[in-house]
Amino acid sequence: MLSKRSIKRESKVFALDLAIRMMDLTTLEGADTPGKVAALSSKGIRPDPTDPGIPSVAAICVYPNLVPYALQRTRGTGVNVASVATAFPSGQSPLEVKLEETRWVVEAGAQEVDMVIDRGAFLSGNYAKVYDEIVRVKELCAGKAATNATLPVALCMLEVIRDVHEETGRVVGMKVAGGIRQSKQAVQFLVQVHETLGLAWLTPDRYRIGASTLLNDVLMQIRKERTGRYQNPDYFTID
Repeated sequence: MLSKRSIKRESKVFALDLAIRMMDLTTLEGADTPGKVAALSSKGIRPDPTDPGIPSVAAICVYPNLVPYALQRTRGTGVNVASVATAFPSGQSPLEVKLEETRWVVEAGAQEVDMVIDRGAFLSGNYAKVYDEIVRVKELCAGKAATNATLPVALCMLEVIRDVHEETGRVVGMKVAGGIRQSKQAVQFLVQVHETLGLAWLTPDRYRIGASTLLNDVLMQIRKERTGRYQNPDYFTID
């Protein structure tokens, strides 16, 4: 039902703008270079150089060794730098290796850390090991939990966050990542957050969308809503 819902033009423009402000612009390729990270950071700061009304993204997300280059380009802009850690993407490394990587990215200056759990342990039912690793990593940094970006899974997570908040008053943030490529999808996730947790969670401090190719589609949709016509995709930079 959610995927078929339509929203009014004013609400759509607001949602698209919010999607950018909540976005972690990401590059996690084996061929990433300092130059690519610098260019991506510049784009995150000014997604559309011709339109100063377009907001900056929430953060740039990169591999640990590229954190210094992202920090150099984003310094003084309000755009955070996030780094994956704990043996991304598999999580299949000894705990001490994961903790050392986390210490390194924190000391390097990353404001946010995205950890990956040991999925093998989780799928084997060894939940205590997974929990203990999360606790140890959180001792080194305060982070958000990431999940596969599907609406059903996200809804389950949001409902748990809601229940925890109602029972304890504790505020827990969430980041969805992986597979969100179109603005329509981003809007669906934001509507889901609003209907489950309310307006208080529609802020980059509590909710993030991790994506590598979403930004251009959102920019195209904003331009279409403002001008009545789509911009050629070649108008926007690839990275």
